[in-house]
Amino acid sequence: MKTKKTIWGRLALFTATFFWGTSFVVLKNALYQVDILWILAVRFSIAALLFALFANRKLLHMTRENVRGSILIGACLAAAYIVQTYGLKYTTPGKNAFLTAVYCVLVPFLAWAIYRKKPAAYNIVAAFLCMIGIGFVSLGGETAGLNRGDILTLLCGIFYALLIIMMERYVSNCEAVCISAIEFAAAAVICWIGTLLFEHRAQQVTPALWGSILYMAVVCTGLCFFLQAWGIRYTPSSTAAVILTFEAVFGAFSSVIFYHEALTLKLVVGFLLIFLSVVISETGTSFLKGRKRT
Repeated sequence: MKTKKTIWGRLALFTATFFWGTSFVVLKNALYQVDILWILAVRFSIAALLFALFANRKLLHMTRENVRGSILIGACLAAAYIVQTYGLKYTTPGKNAFLTAVYCVLVPFLAWAIYRKKPAAYNIVAAFLCMIGIGFVSLGGETAGLNRGDILTLLCGIFYALLIIMMERYVSNCEAVCISAIEFAAAAVICWIGTLLFEHRAQQVTPALWGSILYMAVVCTGLCFFLQAWGIRYTPSSTAAVILTFEAVFGAFSSVIFYHEALTLKLVVGFLLIFLSVVISETGTSFLKGRKRT
C-alpha cells in the first residue's frame, strides 16, 4: 500500500517530467529571437545563482574531488545542452525530446567501454529496439533519413550518458544542491566563453522572451531538479526511471499541441519503440514480470 510520501514522490517526478517536456517548445520558440549559446549562458547562470543561494555555506565543505567532479559534470552538461539546442534548431521539439532519451540506452555501453562491465542481455535488446525506433523517427518527417538536427540530438545523448557515468564516479558524499550549483556555474562559464567567441549578434530580448528564459531557468532547471531529487527519495529507482522517461512523451505532446507538429504513423511507431527501449534499459524485464507495490 502506498503511503502519502510515496504518492507525493511519484507526483513530484511526474511534475518535473511535465515541465521538462514543455521546455522543448519554449526553447524552440526562443531560438527564433536570440542566439543559442547566449540563452544557455543566461539560463545556466540563473540556475547556478539559485542553487548557490540554497547551498550557502555548504559549498565551503566540498572536497577538491567533489569540486573537480562537479566541474567535469558541468562541462558535459554544457556540451549536451549545446548540441541538443543546436539540434533543436533543425528538428522538431517532439523528435528532439525522444531522440534525447536515447542516452538511457547508451549508458550501459559507455560504462562497458570505460569500466569493462559487460551490459546485460536486456541492454542489447533495448539498443536494438532503440535503433529500429530511430529508423522510424528518421523516416517520419517530410524527408527520409536523419537530418542534422536529429544527428546532433543523438550526439547530445552521448554527452548525457557520459554525465551520468561521471556523476557515479566523481561525486559522492556531497549535497546535491552543492553539486548542482558548481555544475551549472561551470556550464554557464563555458557558454559565456562560447558566446563571446562565436556569437556577435546583438540580443533583442523582449519581456516575453525574458519570461521564457526565467521559466526555463527557474522552473525547468531549479524547480525540476529539486522535484527530481525529492521524488527519488520516496520512489524505487526502477519506478523513478520509468516515470522520468515521460519527459519525452510530454515533449512530443507539447510539440503537437503548441508547435503543431504532425504525428505520422511512422513517427508514432518510432516514438513508442524508443520509449519501450528506454523502459527496458532502465528496468530490465521487471516491468513485464510485475513487482510488489510499495
